[in-house]
Amino acid sequence: ILFMALTILGTGSLMAQNSVWTLDKAHSSIGFSVRHMVISEVTGNFKDFDISFTSSKDDYSDAAVDVSIKVASVNTDNERRDGHLKTDDFFNAEKFPQIKFKSTLFEKVGENKYKIAGDLTIRGVTRRVILHVESLTPEIKDPTGFLRRGASARTRIERKDFGLTWNAVLESGGFVVGDDVEITIDVELVRKAE
Repeated sequence: ILFMALTILGTGSLMAQNSVWTLDKAHSSIGFSVRHMVISEVTGNFKDFDISFTSSKDDYSDAAVDVSIKVASVNTDNERRDGHLKTDDFFNAEKFPQIKFKSTLFEKVGENKYKIAGDLTIRGVTRRVILHVESLTPEIKDPTGFLRRGASARTRIERKDFGLTWNAVLESGGFVVGDDVEITIDVELVRKAE
């Protein structure tokens, strides 16, 4: 989460005092994949989430990234599986309705590459994760006069670290659900032009 996320902007000319970027939900996604029965990948996403990015410095050293995901919006294109994911075997959407991420570090690590460290909370368990920003688009002005920027980030977590421990042993060996979860975040952010 996820991603999260994630909302990662470049350096330099686009920065304004106390810039606040918000999410264009229609052009953003938070997805995940996990190994199923050792032989294939199951992919899914969350349909309802929000991301904000705020900074007042050109180098983003004071950047704050906040992500909130509604667990009940989990979608794997399989109603039965989605229902199972919402139960206490996995996310327990009733008791823990949100997944949260709050950044603690935003750092440039290479040409057009960044690292966002922060606290990810799932099922009431908080762990430090690092989002690796793999691409960052130039800032553009859209036809309505707003500034836009896109970014993609990836991270990998072990689901058991967050209390997602349900599994079943296969007769042939191995488990039904893999331990590692790959999280993919693609966002489009928008703010008013100065």
